[in-house]
This record gives sequence, structure tokens and C-alpha cells, in this order.
Amino acid sequence: MKKLFSLILLAFGLGAHAQTEPSDYSTRSTLHTWLAPFYHGVASGDPLTDRVILWTRITVETPVDPISVGWKIATDTLLANVVNSGTVSTDVAKDYTVKVDATGLQPNTWYYYAFTYNGKTSIVGRTRTLPVGNNVDSLRIGVVSCQDYENGFYNAYNHMAKRNDMDVIFHLGDFIYEYGAESTLGRDHEPANEIISLSDYRIRHSQYKLDDDLRAAMQQYPFICIWDDHETANDAFKDGAGNHTPGTEGSYTDRKSYSTKAYSEWMPIRLPDPGNLEKIYRQFVWGDLAESYFLESRLLARDEQIGGTGTVSVNDPAVNDTNRRMLGMEQMGWLKTGLSNSTSQWQIIAQQVMMAPLLVNIPFTNITNIANSDQWDGYPAERKRLYDHIMNNNIDNIVVLTGDIHTSWANDLPLPNYSNGNNSVGVEFVGTSITSNSFLNLPVTGLITGSNPHIKWVDLHQHGYMIVDINRQRVQNDWYFVSTIDNTNYTLNCGKSYYVNQGERKLNQGTGCVTQTRQYPPLAPQPVTSNASIAESGLDNVLVFSVYPNPFMEQVVVQFHLMEEDDLTLEIVDMTGKKVYGSFLGKIQKGLQYAHFDGTNLSKGQYIVTLKGRKESVGKMILKVD
Repeated sequence: MKKLFSLILLAFGLGAHAQTEPSDYSTRSTLHTWLAPFYHGVASGDPLTDRVILWTRITVETPVDPISVGWKIATDTLLANVVNSGTVSTDVAKDYTVKVDATGLQPNTWYYYAFTYNGKTSIVGRTRTLPVGNNVDSLRIGVVSCQDYENGFYNAYNHMAKRNDMDVIFHLGDFIYEYGAESTLGRDHEPANEIISLSDYRIRHSQYKLDDDLRAAMQQYPFICIWDDHETANDAFKDGAGNHTPGTEGSYTDRKSYSTKAYSEWMPIRLPDPGNLEKIYRQFVWGDLAESYFLESRLLARDEQIGGTGTVSVNDPAVNDTNRRMLGMEQMGWLKTGLSNSTSQWQIIAQQVMMAPLLVNIPFTNITNIANSDQWDGYPAERKRLYDHIMNNNIDNIVVLTGDIHTSWANDLPLPNYSNGNNSVGVEFVGTSITSNSFLNLPVTGLITGSNPHIKWVDLHQHGYMIVDINRQRVQNDWYFVSTIDNTNYTLNCGKSYYVNQGERKLNQGTGCVTQTRQYPPLAPQPVTSNASIAESGLDNVLVFSVYPNPFMEQVVVQFHLMEEDDLTLEIVDMTGKKVYGSFLGKIQKGLQYAHFDGTNLSKGQYIVTLKGRKESVGKMILKVD
């Protein structure tokens, strides 16, 4: 969606403006020694009534496959009242990520959990299970998307991690970005190149999960996640992507397999079909109050966008081809069946791209264009199938939650002859980005709503998150905005509120954000941090996270972290002790880093890759294969 805002502004006859340069800069993040070996923290996701996925990642200097990791889940913050525990193994094939489907839990219950390895314990995480029955009267959902690490600080996550009034966080995609390094804030992507290989995707996921604020939010709440395009490549579809060039970037099929494997490893997701990593659409039931459907609209079935995601006529025959698909027949059938059979009051569709039309009426002509064919506008037959099913089966209380476009929108979902809320299928709340590029506050919102009367409100500038507050009478969405993403000195405000009443299909403007009075259990405790020096901590200055790939054939990437600035040399030694490769990397600043070498000319067999500093060296065993 990198081009969307330029398209919108040009479509409405306005020029695009670049964001101003930030006034201050940040050094690279520094690891906390007290997290070892669980530097990436903990996370949970995909809760059901009796189970939840628990996640972590082990970083050890000399791993022996497989590694056995302990885990336990309890009802108290001290993990004294343990309800389930066990051990799970991980290895290099899983990138030393750990996922446990913790079963035997009670419905509608909050839990605390942790992992152990070699006498060390992770931070304590907090999670919860889904409710059952007909006595569920409220639900609060945090909604986030689009968190380009390079573009700013995760102030929204910092705030979400501190507030204790949500049941779950929905992540609607673009958890990572595939672009190469180009930050003006000192938050450069690792690796610096655009990510294409499995090693690349793993390193990028690792970098994002090392962010303090993201780690804190994932520690406190279960996440239910769905990807969008940037987890693979911008403007992705089933056979390609706008940001994939086969001639120079290889097979798109391979790239999809690498991105989905890394996603399945690094995210707390329960795969509906472990044999098909692309099939991640699934549903969750919150008693008889709400049912949520998470759609996959990128890799499985989407046909290529018409016009390269640019503006096209609403009458374009190619756009209106009834054979064009976004969800595909199987997923559409699953969604229709779910909506028809649900016994819950509210039907929540969580997905990626805007469902409501965004049309451009060209002045002094009868021409109407689609502003962005990457959205549902580019697949009108698919949208009509869904709308027809909803209306023909009298399915009420449809609420769509959307990410993708880095801005905030409150929409009715119009049918033909829509007027002032009449002839609407349901409502849509579109959330802004955590950090990904938006636009300065330009005078374009009036032009948008003038051409699209079903769009009740739009904000094209601010970053933050949404909270969806659900009860028996209505669903209200509150947009929360942070004052800046250029530094960590931010304030937060409630920007706007809209709601839909039970039995209605149109939006109403709220008078302010909902103040939650329901009691939530304590947040997971923060660990006791240490101010010990590097020497006192017992940890090396050089910490190697991973060597990718291993076994290797050609290029090898080493992801590592420096506790303090150091002069580093990369060496490769064979099993006889002979040095077969050496490169002085120079003076490397503290923080997360990576280095690489070309092992194409090495003979097959075992080697030791070593990072040498002024006072120490750290080695990893690697294997060269044909």
C-alpha cells in the first residue's frame, strides 16, 4: 500500500507532500541482559475456550539440537497455582522458536505463563481463554496494523501495554515490512537488503520482536493475527506481487514459502491446516455475544490487481469480470457458512483492505474512477457475493475491521441507492497504522466524503490504534492517536468515536471514548532489572542470535548483538583449524547488527564461523552442503 496516498491525492487533484524530517534521532536498540536467553520475550495467541498458543524463542551460544524447553501456565502472577506444564523441543529447523498449545484451561479465564531453559526463566506473560454460553455481556478488542519499524517508534504499543482494559488484540497485517534499510530515525532494517530468502525473513521477524514496546504489548495480551501483503511483498497476490521481480529476485513461489514459514515460526498462530502454511483464515467465538472471522485475502486466491493498484474506471470490463476472486471459492464458502450458522449477536469480519467503496468523481465529467484497485473496489463481483449472502439471509449486525491503508475511516457499507444510512449492509472501522507512512493533514477529507457519502469520517495523518467496545446494545469504535512517532516523548488522545446500534446497519457519531469499568486482573509483572556491568552479568559482549541458513550452500548471514561498541573480525575456520575466510568488519556500534559472507567456494563439510572482538570471540558451527 505504499502508493495509496499518492493515488488518492492525485485522483482528487492534489499533489503529494513528503513528511518533514524528524527533529531528533535514536541510537540502535540495546538488549537487556536480564532477558537471556529469552531476548524476544513471550507471546500468546489464538485463544479458544480451553487452550491458547504460547510462544517464545531461545537464543543460546552453543545449541545442541534438539533443545528442550520447559513451560507452565498458572492462574496467578507468581505461577504458584499451576494448571498445566510440560516440556517442548525446538531446533534449528524451527529457528529455535517455541510454540505450545496449552490445553486443559477453563473458559473465560485469565492466566499467566512462562518458559524455562537451563535454569533461567522468561518474563511472565498474561493471556486468556474465550468465553462460552449466553452470559457474555461485553468484549473489548484492541486493533492494530502496519508497523514499519523504520518509520517510527512503537508509542502506540507502549501505551497499550500499560492500559489494563482490553481482552485481546487483533493484528490486521503488515507485522513486518520487507523493504531494505532507509530509515531517518536510526531504526534501520536488518538485514539492510530487501528480504527475499528464508534467512532474510527470519532476521526481520527477529528484529521486530526485539523492540521493547512490541514485546511489552505481546507480553500482556493474547494476539490474534492475520497477515497482509508486506509480510511477503507489497501488493501481493496469489501469483506475484507489485514488489517482486522474478528476473532479479527469484521465484515468487519460493518467496511465498519462505515468508509463510517464517511467519508460522515467529507468530503465536495456530494453523488450521499445518500442511498449508498459506491457509490461515479462521474464526473465534466469544459466547453468544460475538463471532470473529479472520480473512486471508493475499496469497491463497487473489487475482492480480487491475491497473497495477492504480485508478481505473468503475465500468472497466476487467475489473467487473465475475470470475475475479479475492478470497476464492473455498474461503468465501467458509465465510458464508459461518455467518449463516452463527448464534452470536455480532458478526465481526477482521480483514486487510478497505471494503467500502472509495470512488473519485472527475469534475465536469460523468466519469467515476476507483481510487485504488487493490481494495475490494478492484473485486466488485466478490464483494457482491458477500453482500448478497448477508442481505438474502437477513444476517444482522455486520461489523468489518480493516487495516492496510495507514489512516482512519468510519464507513457504512453501501448498497445501490444508499442514502444517509439506508441501504447499507453493515459498518466498517478502518484503523490507522502503528508507524507506517501516512500523510500530512491536507484539505482532502471533504473531497473524499463529498464523492463518497457513506464515508462518515476520515483522518489521513495520525498514528495509533483502535479499541472496539462491544455490548448487547451497540458496538463502538474509539480511535486513539499518539502525538508523535519520531521520538518516545508522546502524548495520547481519543481522536474520534463512532458506533452502530443493535439491529441497525449504519454508523452514529459517539460523544467520546468509552470508559471501561469492568475489573481486569493484574498485568503480568515486570522483571527486576539489573544495572550490572557486562562483566558482572556473565554475558559476552558479542551475542550471536542466529546463523542463516544452516546448513548452507552459498550466502551466509550472521545476526548478532553488541552490548558495547567493538572492533570485529569475521573468520571462517575448517575442522582442522585452518582459516578459510577472514574479513575485518570495522568498528561496530552497539545494538542489533548483522554480517554476511559468501561460502560458495567452500568445500562441503563443517566449519566454525567466529566473530572476534577486542577481548573475546564467539563461534558457531555451520555445515556446507552441495
